[in-house]
Amino acid sequence: MALTLAERSKLIAPSATLAMAAEAKRLKVKGIDVLDFALGEPDFNTPENIQEAAFQAIRSGKTHYTPPAGIPELRQAIADHYTNKIGLPTQAAQVVVSNGAKQSLHNALMALTGPGDEVIIPAPYWVSYADLVKLTGATPVVISTTEESGFKLSPEAFLAAVTPRTKLLMLNSPSNPTGVVYSRGELEALADAVLGTSAGVISDEIYEQLTYDGAEPTCFATLRPGLAERTVTISGVSKTYAMTGWRIGWAVASEPISKFMGDIQSQETSNPCSVSQWAALEAVAGPQDSVAEMLGHFAERRAYVLKRVALLHDVTCVAPGGAFYAFMNVSKHFGRTLGGKVITDSTDFCLTALAAVHVALVMGSAFGTEGYARLSFATDLKTLGRGFDALEVFLKD
Repeated sequence: MALTLAERSKLIAPSATLAMAAEAKRLKVKGIDVLDFALGEPDFNTPENIQEAAFQAIRSGKTHYTPPAGIPELRQAIADHYTNKIGLPTQAAQVVVSNGAKQSLHNALMALTGPGDEVIIPAPYWVSYADLVKLTGATPVVISTTEESGFKLSPEAFLAAVTPRTKLLMLNSPSNPTGVVYSRGELEALADAVLGTSAGVISDEIYEQLTYDGAEPTCFATLRPGLAERTVTISGVSKTYAMTGWRIGWAVASEPISKFMGDIQSQETSNPCSVSQWAALEAVAGPQDSVAEMLGHFAERRAYVLKRVALLHDVTCVAPGGAFYAFMNVSKHFGRTLGGKVITDSTDFCLTALAAVHVALVMGSAFGTEGYARLSFATDLKTLGRGFDALEVFLKD
């Protein structure tokens, strides 16, 4: 008798961003020139000083097992970063280094939630949040936000969703997919609401250093006394240092939580790549010139994207305050025939745009919000220009 999949296999779906990227690659293999704006991945090379740190680690034999929660040097550097630059007093024992921020999220959810628990998630949300919650046996409670509200969760909406089963709120600022950045005042209001309940918070701050036009990222755990004990802060090196493939993220939590997260990781995957950890140490503790340089390019691309979106027929977009995404409202095109197909939803829109004009976007439904398409501007201006030219043709079909 053949083996059968566990029931949890019905709880999750493949990542829509990776699925769109895979379809774009399939077309590229066929020789089609695809303009790919699907993946949230900086197009820059990892800075040379970080590369050199990796080479040095290899040459000096730092290629063996490390402690499951990360090398002491990197954990201490991350703790120092939060203590001295972020204003969150942190000990190395509170830091767990993982195989990317996604594993850090998984570890936190596994450590804190289970069957019977509820996790509040504002939508639009990053594609993996709800499925990661489901894998623990907990229930994602999705609260829709609106374009008119700037895609921000209000304290009132949060409190209305709280039940005796609420265990966590998941926040993401700067946001993927919208690029929205909550102001300090908005986060303080949410913090006060959280402290009036028994809920904790997972604050995904992976895009914390990529903000524009004076928008200031805020570490949620620093906002109120006692909040740090109820918050798990998630970040990593992927976006800020163009290190997506190196797979290094981290979580900062109270010591009992971080210890258990480290224990979970020790049984699931053991340590993150040793060489990547030494490279990440250079990223966190070394010169930061490359961050400012990359941010300058992202800011230029953002300005260009907003100009081009404004010229698209019946498309709107909340200006992103951070990250590198434009979350475009394309719902006015539903019911139209584009690329020879009647468009009924965001999946139709994105798949048809890919087939007809070879522009790869990600459907808003993947982020829990129908009617939108996400465009990543983590690519060069020439490619962005060609992409918007193609979209203009597509929308005039």
